[in-house]
Amino acid sequence: MSMLLGSLRSHFIKHLACTTFSSVRSTQTLTNGCVFKLIGSNRDYPSRKFRDLLNSRSVTAAFSTSSASETPTTGSYLSVDIQSRQDVADMLSEALLCFGAVSTSVFEPDSFNSNDEISIVSIFAVSHDVHQSIALAADSIGLKETPVYKVTTGYHSDWIENARESFHPIEVTEKLWIVPEWITPPDIKATIISLNPGLAFGTGDHPTTKLCLLLLHGLIKGSETVMDYGTGSGILAIAALKFGAASAVGFDIDPQAITAARHNATLNNIGPDRLELQVVPSNISPTSTDEWQWAMKGDGVTEHDVKIVTEKEKYDVVVANILLNPLLDLADHIVSYAKSGGVVGLSGIILEQVPAVVDRYSDLLEGITVSQIDDWACISGTKTKTG
Repeated sequence: MSMLLGSLRSHFIKHLACTTFSSVRSTQTLTNGCVFKLIGSNRDYPSRKFRDLLNSRSVTAAFSTSSASETPTTGSYLSVDIQSRQDVADMLSEALLCFGAVSTSVFEPDSFNSNDEISIVSIFAVSHDVHQSIALAADSIGLKETPVYKVTTGYHSDWIENARESFHPIEVTEKLWIVPEWITPPDIKATIISLNPGLAFGTGDHPTTKLCLLLLHGLIKGSETVMDYGTGSGILAIAALKFGAASAVGFDIDPQAITAARHNATLNNIGPDRLELQVVPSNISPTSTDEWQWAMKGDGVTEHDVKIVTEKEKYDVVVANILLNPLLDLADHIVSYAKSGGVVGLSGIILEQVPAVVDRYSDLLEGITVSQIDDWACISGTKTKTG
């Protein structure tokens, strides 16, 4: 899922019940909000602190084919294995991020029933008060007791190596592969999208990312212009160009996402003449909050540093793979980027959230259709002539 990280925190606090995800009953990985996939069946949620760690020079080097052995990452961290009821695991994962965890991963067994407990592995700094964070997180979602947990110490060098080994090429559809930059493509005649999964959100493994990729694969015939709303790793914009789009624009409120997307564009020999990547200050959004503005200041971004995407530009295709509440709150804003008759694709939602999104966009889009993989959905429609 390309993701608007700033919205995750603010919408979690304000609309906790609406932003939670249903458990995925498969071995899929939520890599829209994932940096490392540690085990095949998990869902990962990183915080800004974790993203800062990953974008440090040493960690980026550790994911680079040319310098992995030259710049080892050192230091330790706390790995906390928390036992959770499966019906609250996703809420608890997001709550843990708000109370100090630098990442969380929800691990599902190969088979379980509704009464099973599942494991949430959270990463904390070694100096962090783990018990207090877990207690506060549990209380914030209404749990009466602090979950049982176990703390172990891990080391970044082992962690990065294990993470790197877990990534693998992903065949999205026939002749379309997402391949980590250090791995030789399995089919050199196929369309290959090379990515560094360690840099930002969006590795192609999550159902919503796949749904958006399949949507773009079917839509792009050649010479289209594309907007990737909340670009993350840049995977959707890069894919659109690989499929034949003339140009694409991707934006995100997180400067580090744009850095990652630029790196991935370079891996795919895509220059700024075809892919324009921009940091957008959150205060251009009609639903911007103090939290979003604070997050931008925390990244050292000033108005002078930011080039704003102008709303005068209109695109043949607009895709937004973000979260439920931003999709609802920013509906008019998202659709405004599409040309009259252009196609808008919306994802980052589970099936039970589809009616709310369809209802919100029913006056803005026509010919609305829904595609799904497992419990996840992608909604698309054509911008109305009067929109």
